[in-house]
Amino acid sequence: MQRLVLLLGLLLLPLLGGCAHNYYNLPQDAVAEKVKVLGMVPIIVDTDSDIRHPQREELITLLVNVNRSFERDLLRLVKNTNSFYTVTLLDADPKAVFSNTLFRRERRDDAAIQYNKYFWKEDALADFMRKNSLDAVMFVVVSGITRPDKITSSNLLDSLTTDYNFLVMTAQIVDAKGTILWEYPNFRQRNLSYSPLMNLQYPDFDEAKANMSPRVQVKFKTLEGIRRSLEKRRQDLLRRETNEVELYMGQFEEMTSMLEIDKDRKPVPAAEPTPK
Repeated sequence: MQRLVLLLGLLLLPLLGGCAHNYYNLPQDAVAEKVKVLGMVPIIVDTDSDIRHPQREELITLLVNVNRSFERDLLRLVKNTNSFYTVTLLDADPKAVFSNTLFRRERRDDAAIQYNKYFWKEDALADFMRKNSLDAVMFVVVSGITRPDKITSSNLLDSLTTDYNFLVMTAQIVDAKGTILWEYPNFRQRNLSYSPLMNLQYPDFDEAKANMSPRVQVKFKTLEGIRRSLEKRRQDLLRRETNEVELYMGQFEEMTSMLEIDKDRKPVPAAEPTPK
């Protein structure tokens, strides 16, 4: 009996392994057949989301500019998955595309992961994809969200748990009917995880200590501090700066690690008709 159970386990292992690595909302065969041409909308800033910075408009302008600087890094990583026959960064105004195709936004708390989820107008989306000859479109959105977190001081002696205002990055691949084929954060992982792009606030432990106050003030980071954080470069093993930025590339790599399609299911170009 034990040998029979073991044999069944070995026979089922490849099937279980294949399913465990599919991060799409459809079987991989269906995705490979359905999506050969993927269009990426330039990274969107959701200006109506919960961004509470006192210099809100200036921050939004900063985010738009930073997005333009690094979105080709995401394009490269998506292409490198070889999961789609063609991937293109669309020549489109992300603000206009977002305004025309967005149906609604939901603030979600799924499996203790808090983020903004987006739903799309079917007719507007289908028209946009038809004009651009796409099988699916990838939306990447930077938005604001306020949620609780625990921040510890640099000396590790103090901490403050309260609500902080964060920037988060989400992504979806959708078809012409608005069906979400894939999303980030992704809930098909074995171990769920999702990191915000950055915290816009910090607790001022030093001020509280200097004033002998039991109350720690939560402050917003300066625009220049936010810019430096977003543009901070990674370091190699010799602590030399690289060309890759730390925060954006961390998000991009996490996303694209869940875009991989098994080699035997990868899309191929449509066969051309045999000449007569």
